[in-house]
Amino acid sequence: MGGEYIALIMAALLLLGLFMGHPLAFVLGGTAVLGAFIAGKPLILGLVINRIYGEVLDNFTLIAIPLFILMARFLSDSEVTDKMFEALRLLMANVRGGLALAVVFISVLLAATTGIIGASITVTGVMALRPMLKYGYSPRVTAGVIAASGCLGILIPPSIMLILMASYSPLSVGELFAGALIPGLLLGLLYAIYVVFLAFVRPKDVPRVSSEERISTSALVKMLIVEAVPPLVLILGILGSMLAGIATATEASAIGALLALLIVIMRGKFKWATFFSALSETGRTSAMILFIVVGATAFTGVFNATGGLAAVQTFMRGLDMEPWMLLTVMLLIVFVLGCFLDWTGIVLLSFPIFLPIVQEMGISLLWFVILIAVVLQTSFLTPPFGYALFYLRAISPPEVKTSDIIAGVMPFIGLIVVMCLLVAVFPDLATWLPNKLYVK
Repeated sequence: MGGEYIALIMAALLLLGLFMGHPLAFVLGGTAVLGAFIAGKPLILGLVINRIYGEVLDNFTLIAIPLFILMARFLSDSEVTDKMFEALRLLMANVRGGLALAVVFISVLLAATTGIIGASITVTGVMALRPMLKYGYSPRVTAGVIAASGCLGILIPPSIMLILMASYSPLSVGELFAGALIPGLLLGLLYAIYVVFLAFVRPKDVPRVSSEERISTSALVKMLIVEAVPPLVLILGILGSMLAGIATATEASAIGALLALLIVIMRGKFKWATFFSALSETGRTSAMILFIVVGATAFTGVFNATGGLAAVQTFMRGLDMEPWMLLTVMLLIVFVLGCFLDWTGIVLLSFPIFLPIVQEMGISLLWFVILIAVVLQTSFLTPPFGYALFYLRAISPPEVKTSDIIAGVMPFIGLIVVMCLLVAVFPDLATWLPNKLYVK
């Protein structure tokens, strides 16, 4: 059977399994097994098992994923972000839309210290959702700011998505961290600018905090200094050690987990029950991610061995398009896949197809991967399977409707597209810092 037919059959089986509601990891693995038998090459499954051992189980870079997840849980247990949000909320009480701006800032801080989307949205939502509604913020603006800002964690380093991307590309984790830093911070700035814009055009949707909530400036400055030092030390410990070349991603993740644990202890929040709960939650989350990695590795292994991968690449090379048009098609494919798959599956399915073609065109692989990372922000926000929508729905009061959440994130999806265009037009946004730090 030709590779073209195998590609179509495996794609159809993948979509069928997803729309039937089965977990992605098992859909990928099951499709790999069925594809091997349909192609009449069941023996390649043995080669796939060897590939899983070689690319997943022996990949020490992936150890950083559970360590960063553990760090995120420790930081949540320390309650440092709750105090930071309270200080920022009061600091910007005189600013229209100040509460929404505080959400954006706290989300950027969480992104730079956790990188776990579910944790960021849940923590921010619990802190900010009801206060924003209480002070008269529009449900749509409230939901949109919290959901979109909470997704910055997969772009701003340390990001487990960037770690996985580095594992399946010729790029290092340090290069991707450096390349994503400026676009990630600029995207957060775009969100803040949008809030300020709303304050001018729709002031009723983003009101000020009542005067009773305000306290003295000196007390606020003291609160900010006390609460900001621990997360800043954590950020410098992780990113500083990596970007300075002192530590690898795996070593930096261990530093981060240790520093986060020390923050918990120093703030008097350490309890053995929460400690073991953090270990258990880390194990479950890491297992979920790595199951998807194993399933996707099996899928791409069979897809490659049966000729499906070569057929798709030949088809794309045969398209009579300018390079920029072909890159646009690739990014559109990633965007559409984001409506149905999570970022793990998209990265593991698209990289084997796209990256060789991009390298053949002589285009910067770092620039292209950062573009994909920016676009993948939308995978958490686009219905029908945007995970951020479900995270926020689970913690929202009844007065916030699902339609409000979906409508609220739409402007932020547009801002992500704008950020993607900026990186496309100005490649130095993604390549300048890595070139400074990692001159080859």
